[in-house]
Amino acid sequence: MGLPRVPRPPTRTFRLPNGLTVMLAPEARSPTASVWVWYRVGSVNEQPGITGASHWVEHMLFEGSPRYGKGEIDRAVIRVGGTLNAFTDTDFTAYYTTVPREHLEVPLDIESDRMTRALITDAEVARERTVIFSEREGNENWPEFRVEEELYQLAFREHPYRWDALGRRADIERMSAEELRGYYRRFYGPRNAILVIAGGFAPAPVAAEVRRRFGSLPALGDPVEVRAVEPPIRGERRSELSGPGTTPYLQVGFPAPALEDPKTPSTIMLDAILGGETRLFATGSVWGRSSEHPASRLYRGLVDTGLAVRATSEWRARRYPSLFTVQAQATEHVGLDRLETAVLRLLERFADEGPRPAELEEIRVRIRRASALAYEGASRTGFRLGYFSVLQGPALEDEIFRALLRVRPREVRDRARELFAPERRLVVRYTPVHKGGGADG
Repeated sequence: MGLPRVPRPPTRTFRLPNGLTVMLAPEARSPTASVWVWYRVGSVNEQPGITGASHWVEHMLFEGSPRYGKGEIDRAVIRVGGTLNAFTDTDFTAYYTTVPREHLEVPLDIESDRMTRALITDAEVARERTVIFSEREGNENWPEFRVEEELYQLAFREHPYRWDALGRRADIERMSAEELRGYYRRFYGPRNAILVIAGGFAPAPVAAEVRRRFGSLPALGDPVEVRAVEPPIRGERRSELSGPGTTPYLQVGFPAPALEDPKTPSTIMLDAILGGETRLFATGSVWGRSSEHPASRLYRGLVDTGLAVRATSEWRARRYPSLFTVQAQATEHVGLDRLETAVLRLLERFADEGPRPAELEEIRVRIRRASALAYEGASRTGFRLGYFSVLQGPALEDEIFRALLRVRPREVRDRARELFAPERRLVVRYTPVHKGGGADG
């Protein structure tokens, strides 16, 4: 009997001479086909002055290429009954289109046209600046966004994880079209891209079609590795914010390992016990924000006791060391001091006692169940294959899966003791201010 692994569909992977990595995952019974292009480019590749460039380029790739004018990409996909979207993160940018299988040529034509030939005109950049600025302003209306942005600025002084993928307000206001085109020409191209096709198609003719459409593209894409290393945190850092809101909000962060670190499995288990989500092996998508879970330690210790209306933790899979965070929003009439004390006591108690074996077993059951459904459907398959490939490689998924099944309570306890050391703690507190200027008590 072999080692346990996540049940992935058979996948053929090859590389074109221009550097494009291609992954084909055919499923004969699927009525749809999903095309994903993952670029190993995200906000981590930006620098002060052009923060937000990756997110802006994401928008611009929908706004014009030689064969598709403004709005024509959306119309071409909708016309055949498909769906499409894109998203930008710290370490990557992803574009996806899912269509009825007989229309697979539509997304292939779109992606080959815009991979190296997006127009990014001055006029479209000017129009999109307003859209992106509105997106930034909309996020600033949420205390959660402001607090998390402040937390990462507290944590990172050298590494480009310091800024959010949306970019800084000042950079959005002043970035020029030529700077945006320069960023696109530097990083976007076959050498930094992974093309994933999943669902209903015959692999041989699709492989030939991929070679025909993408093989002639120039071998563009500068190296994307980041050399900046964040110095260790040697003392608690904290910040106070205020603004519109309902009740006090708190985030506590701690430096945490990158995805490939040997400590990742115990960190994932710690996150699952405290917050309720395994994230990489969740029953829903692995993408998105953490949500509350009624069986988690934070929920039972803060929400069930009436101290908070919501509470969870979050560790995100990232290429470089990042943060483990705990979030809590107080109930009415509970102040920040009381909420913070409760959060820190809960973390200290967990570091002292560790998890119960039954807690780990319950999470392992959820991980096994989620792994069995992880590649269900063309879109989920395209997402998951590309997600692990753009961060490191599909084999890492099986390594983490096996490690999670054998993590022991003592390992999680020891991880909590190391992670939650007070001298490594970051705290951001948000006090809501009523229109009259008074703060909640």
